Amino acid sequence: MIERTLTEIAAAVGGELLDATASGARTAGTEPAAASTVGSAVSSVVTDSRKAGPGTLFVAIAGERTDGHAHLGGVLAAGGAAALVSDLPAARAALEEAAAGADGALGGLPLIVVDDTVEALGRLARAHLADLRERAVARGSELTVVAMTGSVGKTTTKDLTRQLLAAQAPTVAPVASFNNEIGLPLTVLETDESTRYLVLEMGASGFGHIAYLTDIAPLDAAAVLMIGHAHMGGFGSVDGVAKAKSEIVQGLVPTGTAVLNRDDERAWAMRSIAPGTVLSFSASGDPAAEIRAENVEADAEAHAVLDLVAPGAPTTRLRLGLPGLHNVGNALAAVGLAIAAGVPAAAAVAALGDAVIESPHRLDVRAVGAPAGGELLLIDDSYNANIDSMTASLASLPALAGDRRRVVVISEMLELGESSDADHARTGELVAGAGASLLVTIGEGAAPAARSARAAGVAEVVELPDADAALERIDTLVRQGDAVLVKGSNGSGAWRVANHLAERPVEGTPGGTER
Repeated sequence: MIERTLTEIAAAVGGELLDATASGARTAGTEPAAASTVGSAVSSVVTDSRKAGPGTLFVAIAGERTDGHAHLGGVLAAGGAAALVSDLPAARAALEEAAAGADGALGGLPLIVVDDTVEALGRLARAHLADLRERAVARGSELTVVAMTGSVGKTTTKDLTRQLLAAQAPTVAPVASFNNEIGLPLTVLETDESTRYLVLEMGASGFGHIAYLTDIAPLDAAAVLMIGHAHMGGFGSVDGVAKAKSEIVQGLVPTGTAVLNRDDERAWAMRSIAPGTVLSFSASGDPAAEIRAENVEADAEAHAVLDLVAPGAPTTRLRLGLPGLHNVGNALAAVGLAIAAGVPAAAAVAALGDAVIESPHRLDVRAVGAPAGGELLLIDDSYNANIDSMTASLASLPALAGDRRRVVVISEMLELGESSDADHARTGELVAGAGASLLVTIGEGAAPAARSARAAGVAEVVELPDADAALERIDTLVRQGDAVLVKGSNGSGAWRVANHLAERPVEGTPGGTER
């Protein structure tokens, strides 16, 4: 982020700036620290008070588990430049308590007061990006913004796209899945005058969510990966999901490019609302798609090997650096976004051969220590789950496991609405089809998976009420040589089991080793 003054930030968010003398941040009879003035410069924005320090603007957000206003004392002690707040009495109380505990030695902290700090964060990011784009044009350059959405594959596609663009010029992209009304503005605010490309991931659990994000960051290119069953409880139907995801295409600038999955009828239908150029991609090799994969096969480690066809580049045979045939479509979408951003097709294809998954818990395959010694193969795909991503993960298991005993750990898939029981029952069938010898389910909602797996012939099924119970039992259930696939919704805790297994190094090594 380029440095911005507090007065500039207050104007951008429409807030009232209170300097340190008016913030209530000091005890009676003391003077505010000289550095805490209205003219202080901000060089970064954080929502976690533990990351506050000199030059940071702390955005106090009232969340489900904690209210950021209660942590302003930590921001003050860390030397933060200012705080963006909506509850002035709570902010003053926290600062006064901190100052009293330090005998008034901490001085004060400027505050910018707004009605809603999340909305103000979005306004700040919008103004920041618009300013950077104007500066780029003034110096004869560009700041190109691309994004992707879909029911599955967003973060993997983000990781791949970031690498393709970063191979050409300075690029900013979100950490993990910063794809909502808080994470996306924070990512936008990481850009500065050196940034050539900004990669954004856009998620939605309701209508209007993506439109809100594209209002903050209008897009030069947008990819729609596939329309599936994510967050069905919020949309009511797959058609509802498609309607919400189409907001990313409507959020393109007039000259923007839509990169659409020709293999998904709902994604491809969005070409009718695209304001400009449409690029299509096809993992099935549809000859009508500009970007397509042909002669696809899986190698011994479940990595796709394919002929990649793209406009302006020779057909190239390459091996993807990430496992799973389902990632072919994600890779093609990343190439499409890079081309739409102005990268020569040949350069994008060449960079794809070296690209890997960067975010945690996305089909991360590694050897880790077994509980009683030796090693097991951990297949960690535990960040999130719906029936589409569950199907893809389980389809990869046979090739990844090889001759190992196959163990599947699944936690409840959340936000599926009325399809929950049916989707979990289908998961049990898929577990059996993947040749699993043991299925461990976590949470009451996963019970239909346990029942259907038993009926389909899985030899051993263990049902556990929650992630805590799974952590207590998992070491007694897995054994040396197993291949263990861990999958489930983030909120139901499968990732905790994956982390537990990953913490055990293989004997004789300092840590787990990649397969």
